[in-house]
Amino acid sequence: MPEHEKARQAFYRTIPRFWHDLFQEPYALYDANILSDLEAQNIRQAAERITAIYDKAAPLLRSLPDETLLELGYPEQTLPFLRLKPLDTEGVIRRVDLVKTEQGYKHYELNADTPTFIYELFRVNGIAARHFGLKDVNEGCEENLQNAIRTAVRKLWPHHKAPKVVFTAHHDHEEDWNTAFYLGELFGYPHEIIPLQELKLIEDDGLYTPAGTRIDVLYRQTYPIEHLVDDKDEDGTAVGVELLKLVADGKLAMLQPMSAFLLQSKAVQALIWGLHTEKHDYFTAEEHRWIEDHFLPTYLDREPFLNGSLPFVEKPAFGREGDTITIFHSDGTPLKENSLRTYGDSLKIYQAYQELPSAAIQTPYGQEEAHLLIGAFVIGRHAEAFGIRAGSAITGNEAYFLPAGLQP
Repeated sequence: MPEHEKARQAFYRTIPRFWHDLFQEPYALYDANILSDLEAQNIRQAAERITAIYDKAAPLLRSLPDETLLELGYPEQTLPFLRLKPLDTEGVIRRVDLVKTEQGYKHYELNADTPTFIYELFRVNGIAARHFGLKDVNEGCEENLQNAIRTAVRKLWPHHKAPKVVFTAHHDHEEDWNTAFYLGELFGYPHEIIPLQELKLIEDDGLYTPAGTRIDVLYRQTYPIEHLVDDKDEDGTAVGVELLKLVADGKLAMLQPMSAFLLQSKAVQALIWGLHTEKHDYFTAEEHRWIEDHFLPTYLDREPFLNGSLPFVEKPAFGREGDTITIFHSDGTPLKENSLRTYGDSLKIYQAYQELPSAAIQTPYGQEEAHLLIGAFVIGRHAEAFGIRAGSAITGNEAYFLPAGLQP
């Protein structure tokens, strides 16, 4: 084993429940990207402004008729629940994906419902930064995340009796399961970590633990709503829809709330961009400047790009991890595409292509050139931890985690 790989393994094995390797491939790099204080400030400012635009769009989305929501890609089964808003914020933990350009930070998409990259940025990044003699770019963010989870649980369960809180994920998915464990540990109050498949749903009654205790608050770390509504048990009962009925009836509280799922569709970017190009007074002059500064032109069809000279990207409205993304030349011929095509039948959106910047990174296989994507978390309304994924032109599951830090 090369010395660099020995050092990487030795370092990351000291961090409990961390998946420094995934699917038998390296994931966390033994390297660090050095940022300036100004860069960190600009990233957080961009993330807050972008999320504020989405939050401004949310009431408009809730006012739309069901037919229009279907045209924006929302599954029909979700329509009775899309207008639920149990908290004063649209989401608790959201991640904005950013690309650094000569014009500032542009916005790829918002992961509003079930964002990953949490443990890496709120805890592991700091351990790695200090190891390399740097200051953690996310110092203090973990405490703010903890407070946000605790506050959300209190607001979702405003009763004198302490709630039964359960964090859940697929037990056989190392990243999801250990992230759920981390969030439960951070929550700090009595709770259980229970595999998703072991939860028991009783129609019109409640959701229960394997021991028969009724659950009051469920944190589903990575159980996307668009998948949940299709889930059925062995007798054909639509258990996913029944779970959302429990939420709507006040028999179960859920994190993330349904308001976060409302903003998960990438078609929302097309709605926002359409209002911006019309100079619609739904957004203030300042908000229009934010959209111009940070959003990429996005549409529900490819026609606006075929008359120009710039490449564009086709994305599924509810796709994840680069799956089913294709980059096209301006004439509509494919330039690059992700080999995974899981979302082939999903509604597509079309966005101006903005190439990711690249940098040399140190990997177990030697030095490589990689494209850098910034993931910036917004907790409630405030920008918190952010970090870097290093990979190919289309960032997917195979991308590395590259720690980042500031000069002390």
